[in-house]
Amino acid sequence: MKSLIRRREFLRYSSFAAAAFTTPGLFAEQLVRTPAVGEGPFYPDKLPLDTDNDLLLLNDSITPAVGEITHLSGRILSQTGQPIRNAFVEIWQVDSQGVYLHSQSANGKNRDTNFQGYGRFLTDSSGQYYFRTIKPVQYPGRTPHIHFAVSKNGKRIFTTQMLIHGVAQNKRDGLFQRIQDPFQREAIQVEFKPVPDSKIGELAAEFDIVLGLTPNEDELKSINGGIGKPQRQGGPPRREVRI
Repeated sequence: MKSLIRRREFLRYSSFAAAAFTTPGLFAEQLVRTPAVGEGPFYPDKLPLDTDNDLLLLNDSITPAVGEITHLSGRILSQTGQPIRNAFVEIWQVDSQGVYLHSQSANGKNRDTNFQGYGRFLTDSSGQYYFRTIKPVQYPGRTPHIHFAVSKNGKRIFTTQMLIHGVAQNKRDGLFQRIQDPFQREAIQVEFKPVPDSKIGELAAEFDIVLGLTPNEDELKSINGGIGKPQRQGGPPRREVRI
């Protein structure tokens, strides 16, 4: 894992290196925990009828959304690397015009009505999830990003945001600046790489989410609920932190 390798490199040059390489299991505890980032004001206030993991096509439509097609995948893991299976992963993001699936999103009249804007996926036995979506674009006040929420047995257990690696605006983004740990900053920046031999310029992005928990084995197997409630409900949305 990328974050684990970076910890190894750091430890080689630190005063803890000797202990790290002689203590069994220490590296398993060094997975970089994904930082929690607020869900923001634009979690959909009315979910689409289609809530699957393909955000490019709505129901039986044959007209895809506009944008750079991206295959987004990753795993939900505990801090010791255990896969979190049977967890619901939600994503939501703006369309190619910078519009959220929300009644109070700016520039709503220009929304791409072919873009689902929201999707969900139940992780498999390896903690894996997958979405087909578009590469995120910026909108006033924020660097390009995708929102993530993880629910387990009907309870929202984690919320964060994924950014594009190397985008200059990241360093000026208010929410990104709140993350002080450089390893955690790196953990939410993801590279969007061209899919080999794709004739339509598709991209692939991989984002592993490491939670600060050690799950109970029985809880991993069971599904006792669906999606947890969003953190902010009712009333007008508050503006996200602006640059």
